[in-house]
Amino acid sequence: MAGHTENSIVIDAPFQFVWDMTNDVANWTNLFTEYKSAEILESTADTVTFRLTMHADENGIEWSWVSQRKVDVANREVHAHRVETGPFEYMLIHWIYSTEADGSVRMTWIQDFRMKPTAPVNDQQMADRLNHNSPIQLNVIKQKIEAAARPSVTAR
Repeated sequence: MAGHTENSIVIDAPFQFVWDMTNDVANWTNLFTEYKSAEILESTADTVTFRLTMHADENGIEWSWVSQRKVDVANREVHAHRVETGPFEYMLIHWIYSTEADGSVRMTWIQDFRMKPTAPVNDQQMADRLNHNSPIQLNVIKQKIEAAARPSVTAR
């Protein structure tokens, strides 16, 4: 049985603003709290290949991997996968952006994966980890995008 998670959040900002901020991979260290570095390895008009490195975990390990994202702004979605799979047999991530009636944006992450038999966790344990961490990161992203989208108040 493969692992599957789905998590979403509504962000009170215009679609293009949300899209631009969440697809600026080079800036992910400022958007997410879990990444120590995000290095762009190759980029074309609609595809970016990059290396992510997480902050050290409780055992001092800095997990790192290469992923690739293909953006489809017309359909308001992104398809990503790990190129260097590490403990995963595969990891696919589908980002969906939908506009709500009030103009806000619902951003949904769907993750489909399978752990290698040698991985330190099984599919269900990884799904539990992702279902714990994804809402935390989605909320951080929401707060940062909404703060950036608010018009700045200037002193008179």
